Amino acid sequence: MKITFLTPGTGSYYCGACMRDNALANALIQSGHEAELLPMYLPLMLDEESEGLDSDSPVFFGGINIYLQQKFSIFRHSPEWIDRLLNKPGLLQSVAKRSHMTSARDHGEMTFEMLRLDGADFEKELRKLYSWINDHGRPDVLCLSTALQSGFAREIKKQWNIPVVCCFQGEDSFLDSLPDEFRERCWTLMAERCRDADLLLGPSNFYGRLMEKRLGLDEGVIKTQYNGINLEGFRGGKSLNVPAIGYLARMCEAKGLALLVDAFIHLRVQLGNENCCLEVAGAMTQGDLPLVESLKKKLSDSGLADAVGWRPNISREEKQDFLSGLSVFTVPVQYEEAFGLYVIEAMASAVPVVQPNRSAFPELIESSGGGVCVDMDSPEELAAAWHDLLEQPERLVEIGDRGRSGVEQHFSMEAMKDSFITAMESLVQSISKNE
Repeated sequence: MKITFLTPGTGSYYCGACMRDNALANALIQSGHEAELLPMYLPLMLDEESEGLDSDSPVFFGGINIYLQQKFSIFRHSPEWIDRLLNKPGLLQSVAKRSHMTSARDHGEMTFEMLRLDGADFEKELRKLYSWINDHGRPDVLCLSTALQSGFAREIKKQWNIPVVCCFQGEDSFLDSLPDEFRERCWTLMAERCRDADLLLGPSNFYGRLMEKRLGLDEGVIKTQYNGINLEGFRGGKSLNVPAIGYLARMCEAKGLALLVDAFIHLRVQLGNENCCLEVAGAMTQGDLPLVESLKKKLSDSGLADAVGWRPNISREEKQDFLSGLSVFTVPVQYEEAFGLYVIEAMASAVPVVQPNRSAFPELIESSGGGVCVDMDSPEELAAAWHDLLEQPERLVEIGDRGRSGVEQHFSMEAMKDSFITAMESLVQSISKNE
C-alpha cells in the first residue's frame, strides 16, 4: 500500500504533527509499504531522519507564494522561477522566524482561504501538487495531517478516485484564537470540509468527542488513532544527585510555563524542597522570548536563577539526554490538549509525569500507568503534587517503569503503524465494496 501525507511544516521549530507523520512514514516503509511526506506551507522541522521525505521535494503551497497570491492576483500567474525562488527553504525558514507565519491571530484570512481552497485562486499551486503526485505514483490513500487542510479533500477527490483521510491535532485552540471576523466562518467551513473526507482520525478519544461536538458531527465518526514515537534512544534509570523537575514543550503561556515557574518557586520557598532544580527545554520562537525573559527575572528576584536550566530548540539526542536526567515531568497546559507527545517521550524515558486532570492526559496515563493526573488550577496545587511524589522515591521508580512498559505497548511507532494500517486496509476494502 502507498500512503502520501500532506504535512504542514513550521519552518522554525519542532512540531508534534510533523514528528508523528515522519515516525509513521518511517514505520510504514520499514514494514514494506510505500510512504511519502509532502511538505506544505513551510519546511518540515524533524528530530530524526526521514525515509519518506524526498530530498528533491519542494514545499507545496509555500507560505510566501500563497500569501502573495491571495493578496495580489498577479502572483497567481508568476513564472515558475519566481515560485522556486520564493520557496527556497532558507528563505521560508527566515521569514517564519521573523513574521510568525504560523500565528493564527495574524492569519485568519489565510486560514479561511485554505479551507475554502477555491480552485481558481490556487489553481497554479494545485497543479504543482497534482503534477508531483502523478510523476511519483498515485497513492492508495492520501492523508491530511490536520483538519485545517480539510479543504484539500474535495479537490483531491476531483482529481483522483482515492480515499482521503483527515487527521485532527489540536485545531480548536488555533481556530478559537482567530480574529472575530474569521473565527465562526472557519469553524463552519471546516465542519463542511471534514465531511468530504472518507475517514476522520483523532489522536485521543477525548479529542475526538470534543471535535465532534464542536463541528456538529455524529458521535463516533472520528476514530481514535493514538500517536506513537520511535523508542530508539529513549532511556531511563540515570542516577541523579539532585531531584530534577522537567518541562519539554514550546516555551509559551499556553503550555503553562508561567504556572510551572510559579509552582517551582512555591516548592522551593514555601514547601522547603531546597535541593530540587527545574529544567526547561523545548521550542522557543522570537515571540516567546519576552515571556522567558520575564520568568528568568522572577526566578532571579526569588534567588533561584541558578536552580533553573534553559535549553531552547534542542535536537533529538539532546532531548533524550535531557529527559533521562529528570525525576518528574510536567507540562501544565492551559487549554484542551489533544494528545501531548511530550508526555509519551517522558514516559518512554521512565520519568513519572504529573499532568492536569483533564484533556487527553487521564486517558494517556490510564493506558500507560506512567504518572498521575491532579488538579493544578494554582501553582500551590502543582507544587504539592511534586512534593508528594518526591518524598516517595520508590514510588517514582515504580511509576517510571510502568510508564516505559505502557509506552512500548500502546504508544510505540510500531503500535501506531499497526493501528494505522488496519484502518487503511478497512477503508480501502469498504470503498471497493461500495463501487
